[in-house]
Amino acid sequence: MKASYHKYILDFKQPSGTSRGILRQKETWFLILEKEGKKGIGECGILRGLSRDDRPDYEETLAWVVENIQLGEEKLYEKLTEFPSIQIGVEMAFRSLQAEDPFVLYPSAFTQQQKEIPINGLIWMGQEDFMLTQIEEKLAQGFDCIKMKVGAIDFEKECHLLAQIRKRFTADEIVLRVDANGAFGDDAMEKLNRLAHYDLHSIEQPIAVGQWKQMQQLCAQSPIDIALDEELIGVFSLEEKKRLLENLQPQYIILKPSFVGGFRGTKEWKVLADSQGIGSWVTSALESNVGLNAIAQWTATQDFNGPQGLGTGSLYINNFSGPLTVKNGYLGYDATQAWQFHL
Repeated sequence: MKASYHKYILDFKQPSGTSRGILRQKETWFLILEKEGKKGIGECGILRGLSRDDRPDYEETLAWVVENIQLGEEKLYEKLTEFPSIQIGVEMAFRSLQAEDPFVLYPSAFTQQQKEIPINGLIWMGQEDFMLTQIEEKLAQGFDCIKMKVGAIDFEKECHLLAQIRKRFTADEIVLRVDANGAFGDDAMEKLNRLAHYDLHSIEQPIAVGQWKQMQQLCAQSPIDIALDEELIGVFSLEEKKRLLENLQPQYIILKPSFVGGFRGTKEWKVLADSQGIGSWVTSALESNVGLNAIAQWTATQDFNGPQGLGTGSLYINNFSGPLTVKNGYLGYDATQAWQFHL
Protein backbone atom coordinates (compact mmCIF):
# COMPACT_ATOMS: atom_id res chain seq x y z
CA MET A 1 0.00 0.00 0.00
CA LYS A 2 1.19 3.50 -0.87
CA ALA A 3 0.12 6.53 1.12
CA SER A 4 0.53 10.28 0.70
CA TYR A 5 -0.91 13.47 2.11
CA HIS A 6 -1.74 16.76 0.40
CA LYS A 7 -2.62 20.23 1.63
CA TYR A 8 -5.49 22.09 -0.04
CA ILE A 9 -6.72 25.64 0.54
CA LEU A 10 -10.44 26.26 0.17
CA ASP A 11 -11.43 29.83 -0.73
CA PHE A 12 -14.72 31.23 0.58
CA LYS A 13 -17.04 32.77 -2.01
CA GLN A 14 -17.43 35.68 0.37
CA PRO A 15 -15.84 36.44 3.75
CA SER A 16 -17.84 34.57 6.42
CA GLY A 17 -18.18 36.05 9.88
CA THR A 18 -18.04 34.21 13.19
CA SER A 19 -17.64 35.44 16.75
CA ARG A 20 -13.91 34.64 16.32
CA GLY A 21 -13.42 36.76 13.25
CA ILE A 22 -13.78 36.67 9.47
CA LEU A 23 -13.01 33.51 7.50
CA ARG A 24 -11.66 33.94 3.97
CA GLN A 25 -9.82 30.64 3.52
CA LYS A 26 -9.98 27.19 5.03
CA GLU A 27 -7.01 24.85 5.11
CA THR A 28 -7.66 21.14 4.75
CA TRP A 29 -5.56 18.02 4.16
CA PHE A 30 -6.16 14.84 2.19
CA LEU A 31 -4.83 11.38 2.95
CA ILE A 32 -4.57 9.26 -0.20
CA LEU A 33 -4.12 5.48 -0.13
CA GLU A 34 -3.32 3.37 -3.18
CA LYS A 35 -3.34 -0.40 -3.41
CA GLU A 36 -3.70 -2.79 -6.34
CA GLY A 37 -5.02 -0.12 -8.64
CA LYS A 38 -7.57 1.18 -6.14
CA LYS A 39 -7.54 4.54 -4.39
CA GLY A 40 -8.83 5.63 -0.98
CA ILE A 41 -9.42 9.28 -0.12
CA GLY A 42 -9.78 10.73 3.36
CA GLU A 43 -10.12 14.34 4.43
CA CYS A 44 -8.47 15.66 7.58
CA GLY A 45 -10.71 18.63 8.28
CA ILE A 46 -8.75 20.79 10.70
CA LEU A 47 -10.08 24.23 11.57
CA ARG A 48 -7.27 26.49 12.71
CA GLY A 49 -7.96 28.28 15.97
CA LEU A 50 -10.66 25.84 17.02
CA SER A 51 -9.64 22.22 16.41
CA ARG A 52 -7.91 20.60 19.36
CA ASP A 53 -5.25 19.29 16.98
CA ASP A 54 -4.27 22.76 15.74
CA ARG A 55 -0.68 22.10 16.75
CA PRO A 56 2.79 22.78 15.29
CA ASP A 57 3.32 19.04 14.76
CA TYR A 58 0.16 18.53 12.67
CA GLU A 59 1.91 18.00 9.33
CA GLU A 60 4.61 15.99 11.06
CA THR A 61 1.88 13.70 12.39
CA LEU A 62 0.40 13.30 8.91
CA ALA A 63 3.86 12.34 7.66
CA TRP A 64 4.09 9.78 10.47
CA VAL A 65 0.74 8.28 9.41
CA VAL A 66 1.96 7.94 5.83
CA GLU A 67 5.21 6.31 6.96
CA ASN A 68 3.34 3.89 9.22
CA ILE A 69 0.30 3.19 7.09
CA GLN A 70 1.06 -0.54 7.33
CA LEU A 71 -0.11 -0.43 10.95
CA GLY A 72 -3.65 -0.39 9.60
CA GLU A 73 -6.74 1.60 10.50
CA GLU A 74 -7.29 0.27 14.02
CA LYS A 75 -3.80 0.88 15.40
CA LEU A 76 -3.42 4.23 13.64
CA TYR A 77 -6.74 5.41 15.04
CA GLU A 78 -5.72 4.41 18.56
CA LYS A 79 -2.42 6.26 18.32
CA LEU A 80 -4.07 9.45 16.99
CA THR A 81 -6.27 10.22 19.99
CA GLU A 82 -5.04 13.81 20.20
CA PHE A 83 -5.55 14.35 16.46
CA PRO A 84 -9.31 13.86 15.87
CA SER A 85 -9.27 15.42 12.40
CA ILE A 86 -6.58 12.95 11.32
CA GLN A 87 -8.53 10.11 12.92
CA ILE A 88 -11.49 10.78 10.66
CA GLY A 89 -9.15 11.13 7.67
CA VAL A 90 -7.79 7.65 8.43
CA GLU A 91 -11.29 6.23 8.87
CA MET A 92 -12.41 7.73 5.57
CA ALA A 93 -9.32 6.73 3.60
CA PHE A 94 -9.45 3.06 4.61
CA ARG A 95 -13.21 2.89 4.12
CA SER A 96 -12.83 4.53 0.71
CA LEU A 97 -10.07 2.11 -0.32
CA GLN A 98 -12.23 -0.88 0.56
CA ALA A 99 -15.35 0.46 -1.13
CA GLU A 100 -16.50 -0.45 -4.61
CA ASP A 101 -16.78 3.29 -5.31
CA PRO A 102 -14.18 5.39 -3.42
CA PHE A 103 -16.82 8.07 -2.76
CA VAL A 104 -19.56 5.73 -1.53
CA LEU A 105 -18.32 4.94 1.96
CA TYR A 106 -21.62 4.15 3.66
CA PRO A 107 -24.15 2.79 1.15
CA SER A 108 -27.72 3.38 2.26
CA ALA A 109 -31.07 4.70 1.12
CA PHE A 110 -29.34 8.11 1.01
CA THR A 111 -26.76 7.10 -1.62
CA GLN A 112 -29.49 5.19 -3.47
CA GLN A 113 -31.47 8.45 -3.78
CA GLN A 114 -34.33 7.09 -1.67
CA LYS A 115 -33.77 9.27 1.39
CA GLU A 116 -32.77 12.89 2.02
CA ILE A 117 -31.35 14.50 5.16
CA PRO A 118 -33.10 17.58 6.58
CA ILE A 119 -30.57 20.36 7.21
CA ASN A 120 -30.58 23.84 8.69
CA GLY A 121 -29.85 26.95 6.67
CA LEU A 122 -26.81 28.73 8.13
CA ILE A 123 -26.81 32.52 8.54
CA TRP A 124 -23.33 34.00 8.85
CA MET A 125 -22.53 37.01 11.00
CA GLY A 126 -22.23 40.41 9.44
CA GLN A 127 -24.02 43.73 9.18
CA GLU A 128 -27.76 43.61 9.79
CA ASP A 129 -28.64 44.09 6.11
CA PHE A 130 -26.29 41.28 5.07
CA MET A 131 -27.75 38.90 7.63
CA LEU A 132 -31.31 39.82 6.62
CA THR A 133 -30.43 39.13 2.97
CA GLN A 134 -29.12 35.69 3.91
CA ILE A 135 -32.30 34.96 5.88
CA GLU A 136 -34.48 35.94 2.93
CA GLU A 137 -32.41 33.71 0.64
CA LYS A 138 -32.70 30.69 2.94
CA LEU A 139 -36.45 31.14 3.32
CA ALA A 140 -36.83 31.47 -0.45
CA GLN A 141 -34.81 28.26 -0.88
CA GLY A 142 -37.36 26.35 1.20
CA PHE A 143 -35.50 25.93 4.48
CA ASP A 144 -37.78 25.45 7.48
CA CYS A 145 -34.91 25.45 10.00
CA ILE A 146 -32.65 28.50 10.22
CA LYS A 147 -29.48 28.68 12.30
CA MET A 148 -28.21 32.18 13.01
CA LYS A 149 -24.83 33.08 14.45
CA VAL A 150 -25.13 35.60 17.29
CA GLY A 151 -22.69 37.41 19.53
CA ALA A 152 -20.73 39.56 17.11
CA ILE A 153 -22.95 42.47 16.07
CA ASP A 154 -25.09 44.55 18.43
CA PHE A 155 -27.37 42.26 20.47
CA GLU A 156 -30.37 44.52 19.89
CA LYS A 157 -29.92 44.18 16.14
CA GLU A 158 -29.72 40.39 16.45
CA CYS A 159 -32.96 40.41 18.43
CA HIS A 160 -34.51 42.63 15.78
CA LEU A 161 -33.61 40.11 13.06
CA LEU A 162 -35.13 37.26 15.06
CA ALA A 163 -38.25 39.36 15.70
CA GLN A 164 -38.66 39.98 11.97
CA ILE A 165 -38.62 36.24 11.28
CA ARG A 166 -41.14 35.56 14.04
CA LYS A 167 -43.50 38.26 12.74
CA ARG A 168 -43.73 36.29 9.51
CA PHE A 169 -43.41 32.69 10.68
CA THR A 170 -44.48 30.84 13.81
CA ALA A 171 -42.24 28.28 15.52
CA ASP A 172 -44.30 25.56 13.82
CA GLU A 173 -43.46 27.02 10.42
CA ILE A 174 -39.79 27.96 10.89
CA VAL A 175 -37.49 26.41 13.50
CA LEU A 176 -34.93 28.91 14.76
CA ARG A 177 -31.59 27.88 16.21
CA VAL A 178 -28.90 30.33 17.31
CA ASP A 179 -25.20 29.76 17.91
CA ALA A 180 -23.28 32.08 20.23
CA ASN A 181 -19.93 30.28 19.84
CA GLY A 182 -19.24 31.05 23.52
CA ALA A 183 -19.62 34.81 23.05
CA PHE A 184 -21.88 35.63 26.03
CA GLY A 185 -20.41 36.71 29.36
CA ASP A 186 -21.83 37.39 32.81
CA ASP A 187 -25.02 38.64 31.18
CA ALA A 188 -25.71 35.27 29.58
CA MET A 189 -28.91 34.53 31.52
CA GLU A 190 -30.25 38.01 30.84
CA LYS A 191 -29.65 37.48 27.11
CA LEU A 192 -31.20 34.02 27.19
CA ASN A 193 -34.33 35.48 28.79
CA ARG A 194 -34.49 38.07 26.01
CA LEU A 195 -33.98 35.50 23.29
CA ALA A 196 -36.72 33.30 24.74
CA HIS A 197 -39.30 35.76 23.32
CA TYR A 198 -38.54 34.45 19.83
CA ASP A 199 -39.52 30.81 20.36
CA LEU A 200 -36.03 29.45 19.69
CA HIS A 201 -35.38 25.73 19.37
CA SER A 202 -31.98 25.97 21.06
CA ILE A 203 -28.82 28.00 21.54
CA GLU A 204 -25.37 26.53 20.97
CA GLN A 205 -22.56 27.20 23.42
CA PRO A 206 -23.81 30.43 25.05
CA ILE A 207 -20.64 30.92 27.13
CA ALA A 208 -16.99 30.00 26.65
CA VAL A 209 -15.80 26.46 27.41
CA GLY A 210 -14.45 25.33 30.75
CA GLN A 211 -16.91 27.26 32.94
CA TRP A 212 -18.67 24.18 34.24
CA LYS A 213 -20.40 25.78 37.24
CA GLN A 214 -21.87 28.59 35.14
CA MET A 215 -22.77 26.27 32.27
CA GLN A 216 -24.44 23.83 34.64
CA GLN A 217 -26.59 26.67 35.98
CA LEU A 218 -27.51 27.82 32.49
CA CYS A 219 -28.45 24.32 31.36
CA ALA A 220 -30.65 23.95 34.44
CA GLN A 221 -32.28 27.40 34.39
CA SER A 222 -32.25 28.65 30.78
CA PRO A 223 -35.67 29.22 29.18
CA ILE A 224 -34.06 28.04 25.91
CA ASP A 225 -32.63 24.56 25.44
CA ILE A 226 -28.83 24.60 25.41
CA ALA A 227 -26.70 22.62 22.97
CA LEU A 228 -23.04 22.10 23.82
CA ASP A 229 -20.60 22.36 20.93
CA GLU A 230 -17.09 23.64 21.63
CA GLU A 231 -17.41 22.17 25.13
CA LEU A 232 -16.91 18.70 23.63
CA ILE A 233 -13.64 19.52 21.87
CA GLY A 234 -10.61 17.90 23.48
CA VAL A 235 -12.65 15.53 25.64
CA PHE A 236 -11.17 12.22 24.57
CA SER A 237 -11.82 9.44 27.07
CA LEU A 238 -15.16 7.72 27.65
CA GLU A 239 -14.93 8.59 31.36
CA GLU A 240 -14.38 12.30 30.61
CA LYS A 241 -17.28 12.37 28.18
CA LYS A 242 -19.61 10.72 30.66
CA ARG A 243 -18.52 13.09 33.44
CA LEU A 244 -19.10 16.15 31.28
CA LEU A 245 -22.63 15.12 30.31
CA GLU A 246 -23.56 14.07 33.85
CA ASN A 247 -22.27 17.34 35.32
CA LEU A 248 -23.61 19.82 32.78
CA GLN A 249 -26.79 17.99 31.72
CA PRO A 250 -27.40 19.93 28.50
CA GLN A 251 -30.54 19.41 26.46
CA TYR A 252 -28.49 18.74 23.29
CA ILE A 253 -24.95 18.17 22.08
CA ILE A 254 -23.60 19.12 18.65
CA LEU A 255 -21.36 16.49 17.09
CA LYS A 256 -18.67 17.52 14.61
CA PRO A 257 -16.91 14.28 13.58
CA SER A 258 -13.71 16.11 12.58
CA PHE A 259 -13.50 17.57 16.10
CA VAL A 260 -14.53 14.63 18.27
CA GLY A 261 -12.62 11.63 16.94
CA GLY A 262 -14.24 10.80 13.66
CA PHE A 263 -17.19 8.48 13.30
CA ARG A 264 -16.22 6.29 16.25
CA GLY A 265 -15.84 9.25 18.56
CA THR A 266 -19.13 10.71 17.35
CA LYS A 267 -20.91 7.42 17.94
CA GLU A 268 -19.46 7.20 21.44
CA TRP A 269 -20.81 10.66 22.31
CA LYS A 270 -24.22 9.80 20.84
CA VAL A 271 -24.58 6.54 22.77
CA LEU A 272 -23.75 8.35 26.03
CA ALA A 273 -26.13 11.21 25.22
CA ASP A 274 -28.94 8.82 24.31
CA SER A 275 -28.51 6.99 27.62
CA GLN A 276 -29.02 10.27 29.48
CA GLY A 277 -31.94 11.52 27.41
CA ILE A 278 -29.81 14.20 25.72
CA GLY A 279 -30.58 14.98 22.08
CA SER A 280 -27.92 15.39 19.41
CA TRP A 281 -27.32 16.25 15.80
CA VAL A 282 -24.35 16.22 13.44
CA THR A 283 -22.66 19.31 12.02
CA SER A 284 -19.89 19.53 9.47
CA ALA A 285 -16.82 21.63 10.29
CA LEU A 286 -16.32 23.44 6.98
CA GLU A 287 -14.80 20.42 5.24
CA SER A 288 -14.70 20.24 1.46
CA ASN A 289 -17.43 18.26 -0.29
CA VAL A 290 -15.24 15.15 0.09
CA GLY A 291 -15.43 15.23 3.88
CA LEU A 292 -19.02 16.49 3.85
CA ASN A 293 -19.98 13.59 1.60
CA ALA A 294 -18.56 11.02 4.02
CA ILE A 295 -20.11 12.70 7.06
CA ALA A 296 -23.50 12.93 5.36
CA GLN A 297 -23.39 9.30 4.30
CA TRP A 298 -22.48 8.16 7.81
CA THR A 299 -25.16 10.37 9.37
CA ALA A 300 -27.78 8.85 7.08
CA THR A 301 -27.02 5.41 8.57
CA GLN A 302 -27.59 6.61 12.16
CA ASP A 303 -30.81 7.49 13.98
CA PHE A 304 -30.38 11.24 14.31
CA ASN A 305 -33.60 13.24 14.41
CA GLY A 306 -34.38 16.69 13.05
CA PRO A 307 -32.32 18.98 10.82
CA GLN A 308 -28.58 18.35 10.73
CA GLY A 309 -25.87 20.99 10.21
CA LEU A 310 -24.66 19.72 6.84
CA GLY A 311 -25.41 22.58 4.47
CA THR A 312 -21.88 23.94 4.00
CA GLY A 313 -21.01 22.54 0.57
CA SER A 314 -21.67 25.75 -1.36
CA LEU A 315 -19.37 28.01 0.66
CA TYR A 316 -16.27 27.75 -1.53
CA ILE A 317 -15.34 28.80 -5.04
CA ASN A 318 -12.89 25.91 -5.45
CA ASN A 319 -14.77 23.05 -3.81
CA PHE A 320 -14.87 19.63 -5.45
CA SER A 321 -18.11 18.97 -7.29
CA GLY A 322 -19.98 15.73 -6.79
CA PRO A 323 -23.38 14.17 -6.13
CA LEU A 324 -24.42 16.22 -3.06
CA THR A 325 -27.45 18.45 -3.68
CA VAL A 326 -29.38 20.90 -1.52
CA LYS A 327 -33.04 21.49 -2.29
CA ASN A 328 -35.91 22.77 -0.15
CA GLY A 329 -33.92 22.40 3.05
CA TYR A 330 -32.78 18.84 2.36
CA LEU A 331 -29.40 17.37 1.52
CA GLY A 332 -29.71 14.78 -1.20
CA TYR A 333 -27.53 12.58 -3.36
CA ASP A 334 -27.66 12.62 -7.15
CA ALA A 335 -25.67 9.57 -8.29
CA THR A 336 -25.71 10.80 -11.90
CA GLN A 337 -23.33 13.63 -10.96
CA ALA A 338 -19.71 12.47 -11.25
CA TRP A 339 -17.03 13.57 -8.83
CA GLN A 340 -14.48 16.14 -9.97
CA PHE A 341 -11.64 15.59 -7.53
CA HIS A 342 -8.22 16.91 -8.53
CA LEU A 343 -5.45 18.03 -6.18
